[in-house]
Amino acid sequence: MRFEGLRNKMVSTQIESRGVKDKHVLKAMRKVPRHIFVEEALWERAYDDHPLPIGQGQTISQPYMVGSMTEALELKGKGKVLEIGTGSGYQTAILAEIAEQVFTIERIEELLKKARRTLDRLGYTNVVFRVGDGTIGWQDQAPFDAILVAAGAPDVPEYLFEQLAEGGRMAVPIGDVHGQTLVVIKK
Repeated sequence: MRFEGLRNKMVSTQIESRGVKDKHVLKAMRKVPRHIFVEEALWERAYDDHPLPIGQGQTISQPYMVGSMTEALELKGKGKVLEIGTGSGYQTAILAEIAEQVFTIERIEELLKKARRTLDRLGYTNVVFRVGDGTIGWQDQAPFDAILVAAGAPDVPEYLFEQLAEGGRMAVPIGDVHGQTLVVIKK
């Protein structure tokens, strides 16, 4: 019960108050237990608005970024989504709450295995997993209604853009280690 209260506070103070309005995104973020996706030692910090380590030199994105990137896809409770960078699986769970089907690619096998175990334990059945290079996408499952790129890129990944359905949207942080801007592209 304590974590449910922290989740609701996270959504109202970090997500809604900063402009995320999509009811599907807000509902998903109120439901998905973010603390389950980090080590137990970090549970008390799981609902703070900052990234947290998940191992292998990677982090779980801050809640606001998860909310704003998901909202940018304009899923409206449907669609087939490609996620590049499974990480902890938290963003995957948010997408799976909204989309009909999520295809997720992670280059680090250990992270993918852990994310899959967590998502399976939480009962998600609409997620398909793959270990691999996300920059090449998932051609045999294209086209996708939306593509979310969780890791920064120096420019728009053209090969991924080609895998978007007509009218589809892609959210990708563009930039380098000195700064990134969330870019949303519509096909």
